[in-house]
Amino acid sequence: MKRIVVTGGAGFLGSHVVDALIDRGDTAVVVDNFCTGRATNVAHLDGHARFELIEHDVSLAVPVSGHIDAVLHLASPASPPAYIKLGLETLAVGSNGTRNCLDLARANDATFLLASTSEVYGDPQVHPQPESYWGHVSSIGPRSVYDEAKRFAEALTMAHHRRLGTDSRIARIFNTYGPRMRVDDGRVVTNFISQALRGEPLTVHGSGDQTRSFCYVSDEVAGLLALLDADIHDPVNIGNPGEFTMLELAALVTELIPTSAGITHLELPPDDPARRRPDIAIATEQLGWQPTVALREGLERTIAHVKAELG
Repeated sequence: MKRIVVTGGAGFLGSHVVDALIDRGDTAVVVDNFCTGRATNVAHLDGHARFELIEHDVSLAVPVSGHIDAVLHLASPASPPAYIKLGLETLAVGSNGTRNCLDLARANDATFLLASTSEVYGDPQVHPQPESYWGHVSSIGPRSVYDEAKRFAEALTMAHHRRLGTDSRIARIFNTYGPRMRVDDGRVVTNFISQALRGEPLTVHGSGDQTRSFCYVSDEVAGLLALLDADIHDPVNIGNPGEFTMLELAALVTELIPTSAGITHLELPPDDPARRRPDIAIATEQLGWQPTVALREGLERTIAHVKAELG
């Protein structure tokens, strides 16, 4: 039984991590300023003996008292519309927030896990992307506020580990989806599902030939906790290597939600990656982890959630 701080624990992914920690017997201390997280994501834990909730901005401080065993730093806007709108806040949580979390972990001789992202690879020129690939990233484009925040957070984590001996982990997360996603957060899975349910055309940016790899949230959480419990300090890709074009995703969504509204093509956003697929050899060989939920099954579960959200 451990006491574990989860920053961003009221967010989509963070709230599922909190559930998993409590299910395995740990105490979860959530620190969230509800910038993009929602109290409803953790409302079912109100009054639970092993759940604590602190409303605060970790870019300013992490006001957690008492001994802790681990810090999972998941706080950050994660969808492109959110982090572009909240660019300064995204940079702050990636820099000041990461330093505050690292210092808290160090002071408690605790393990620190950074939720990084496949966005550190940018628009990759190596495919699939292994952890050894340094990336192809614009430092000044509109997406840079997220990409560079995470790249800096990785550099800060490794510097803390090398200089101060902090027991750190870095997870590079690829597109995660599932229940508790905000319907209006602008990510492609919820966009397509909500549009299909409303009978609206699905909006595909560009030609639709660009690819992504989608990992269902329960698989992602299992990978994060496997990494937390391991002894690996270098970055590890945690994602599903199944690769789908946006047109293939749209076709699957309209198969599960029949609609005759069709597809509308919009202009491709700046710096939008053309291809994205993780090489998960390290996670498979060293963590014994690999995803198990197929895209169709995960979409069916997510559709049920979006239906409920839309009423």
